[in-house]
Amino acid sequence: MPRLGVNIDHVATLRQARGGREPDPVWAAALAELGGADGITIHLREDRRHIQDRDLRLLRETVQVRLNLEMAVAPEIVEQAIQAKPDQVTLVPERREELTTEGGLDVAGQVDRVGEAVRRLVDSGIEVSLFIDPDPRQVEATIALGVAAAELHTGRYAEAPEGPERLRELEALSRSGEALVAARIGLHAGHGLNYRNVIDVALIPRMAELNIGHSIICRAVLVGLTRAVREMKDAIDRASAAPIDC
Repeated sequence: MPRLGVNIDHVATLRQARGGREPDPVWAAALAELGGADGITIHLREDRRHIQDRDLRLLRETVQVRLNLEMAVAPEIVEQAIQAKPDQVTLVPERREELTTEGGLDVAGQVDRVGEAVRRLVDSGIEVSLFIDPDPRQVEATIALGVAAAELHTGRYAEAPEGPERLRELEALSRSGEALVAARIGLHAGHGLNYRNVIDVALIPRMAELNIGHSIICRAVLVGLTRAVREMKDAIDRASAAPIDC
């Protein structure tokens, strides 16, 4: 059964909209843990649009499950991670004008830059995952760097209409996952996953971790965060318990 990492960035986004103190992502992390979250994910962006340095510091002190820090390949943020020592860092692309992460990291196109960040983080005792598109070039470059894990970008799958197009995207995820697992790299996935489309991704063989934020926080507005996390966990559990056609 894959671990569920709950991304709480949107809680910080709501706080920053008014420039106040609430809602506090530290409280949100505690409620997510009560709902069964296996990990807490945050993205410390260079422009600090939602998660702040203070949040990272306090979450590192209070989170009882795995803390996964998403971040750009930027020296200042790498240094922040080395000081905070989250359980895992996931390196992602970052553009100032985007609303959310729009695609995977171009590992193949910047091997030296990514490799240097990976080296510094690993030397500091931090596990590293790379957020990549399910593309053979990116998978090959990721394997060459020997990171602990890779998180497949599920955005195209999530946005594809049900039917042949979505099945093609699911097959691309499955092929990439198979290659990563064969190279002994942990298989993670995330972006755009919700209560309806998560099941097929959770069923990909050897899927170890799913990172989900937006759909859980949207549901939490209506039913509360603890219940929203618990319901996502239940959806993943049902997928893992389902018989697999041979």
